[in-house]
Amino acid sequence: MPNFFDGKLLQKSPEKVRIVVGIPSYNNADTISFVTETAAKGIKEYFNSDGIIVNSDGGSKDGTKDAFMKTDTENIPKLAFDYIGIPGKGSAMLSVIELAKYLDAEVVVFLDSDLKSVRPWWIERLTTPIIKGNSDYVTPYYVRHKYDGTITNQVCYPLTSSLLGQSVRQPIGGDFGVGKYMFDIYLNNVNEVAKTDVAKFGIDIWMTTNAMLNSDKKVYQAALGAKVHDPKDPGSDLSPMFKQVVGTLFEILVENFSKWKEIKTVEEAPIYGEIPKVTVEPININIDNLKKQLLEGLKIEETKRLAGNYLETIKEEKKISLKIWVDILYNALLEYSKNKDKNIVESLVPLYFGRVADFAEITKDMDEDAAEKIIRNQIEIFNKKKRMLIDSL
Repeated sequence: MPNFFDGKLLQKSPEKVRIVVGIPSYNNADTISFVTETAAKGIKEYFNSDGIIVNSDGGSKDGTKDAFMKTDTENIPKLAFDYIGIPGKGSAMLSVIELAKYLDAEVVVFLDSDLKSVRPWWIERLTTPIIKGNSDYVTPYYVRHKYDGTITNQVCYPLTSSLLGQSVRQPIGGDFGVGKYMFDIYLNNVNEVAKTDVAKFGIDIWMTTNAMLNSDKKVYQAALGAKVHDPKDPGSDLSPMFKQVVGTLFEILVENFSKWKEIKTVEEAPIYGEIPKVTVEPININIDNLKKQLLEGLKIEETKRLAGNYLETIKEEKKISLKIWVDILYNALLEYSKNKDKNIVESLVPLYFGRVADFAEITKDMDEDAAEKIIRNQIEIFNKKKRMLIDSL
């Protein structure tokens, strides 16, 4: 029996489909219809209508499932349900993977329910490397505002690229293509996994790193253009996400040390499709608030301890340079490896605010292309200090 949805739902679905498009949601009634309608056009055009669209919902109170079911999908079957398990995006996505396995699908595509920029051709971009046998997992490759995706830019992208050897620009992008080979890997020990932060916002980094670690094929990146969604100010909205994402990343890196400790080079994950010329929407960032939260956090003993010998420098500058940040992040990972204390990750949050403040000040007068070079150049610093981390673990 399924773990994340009522097995009776299978009576309402086709016996077998080629593609499942999963849309996790929670109170997204205003945006889910557009995503659903677009997904249907993509299935019709690129999969000859051989698919199903699934809305796995977290108990929305605004009529999200109703909005989904009322959407015209041009005869593409659709199914909406409340997933079973810990509330969170991970439970929703795992329910879709379970369903895809039951339906013997070749591929799953996940689309965020608040997307405003999704297009039918995203379905083709996120699936073709899998259908052609070149990959088991496809991440999005977006053009984003320089202040969109700060957890990605300052933690997930440089850390996974330098340690796991594949430069995947958006490892927690939210919109993915997943091949059949990965289904069992994700569903193995799923009952235990579902009790962790993987059931929440940890799911994206967990899926991506598992693909990087456990598939013999390269992770591919799909050029999707701009990601337009509901952006968040890192100083006011992202603390819970940071703890769940970074905690999950630390856990999987520690558990799989033997698989990545000998990796010495970093290769760019192949990009499928031409990168469109797009204009991104501006995002406001409150640098003063980031600095304020950094200084407040430095009153916490564990945060002061993670700052180490850099404490006075950080207090004086009210921000954290890249070189200091790499040391702090690697030392935090090392400390986490000793006893898996989640308090270490929570105590990193104010320091993350300080790192974002520094990046924001450096790039405030730069366009997106120039800021992107700053983000990418971080890999060199992470790589230089990687050996120190490996020798200590």
